[in-house]
Amino acid sequence: MHIYDTLSAAVTDLEQRGYEYDFNLLEDCIECKSLDLQLMPEEFEIEEFYRFEGMTDPGDSAVIYAISSQVGNLKGVLIDAYGAYAENISPELLDKLKMHHDS
Repeated sequence: MHIYDTLSAAVTDLEQRGYEYDFNLLEDCIECKSLDLQLMPEEFEIEEFYRFEGMTDPGDSAVIYAISSQVGNLKGVLIDAYGAYAENISPELLDKLKMHHDS
């Protein structure tokens, strides 16, 4: 695991290490808009994750996930605020993210 001082430093390093795509959370999957691709929880793996705490505002807290998938042989990042996804996604996707988020 790497150690990063900021979220932007993590994003930059992950991009340099081949995590080139940006993923977004949908209700039951993650989406890469640039590829018009959606991946179900069983179609991707979380290789690494890093937590960042807001210095003055807890609302600035976030987790960055380094994700890989055999579908399209691609790698990318998913950035999400702590707990923000809990009410809006499927139990399967929540379980996949929480497994790493809570470790």
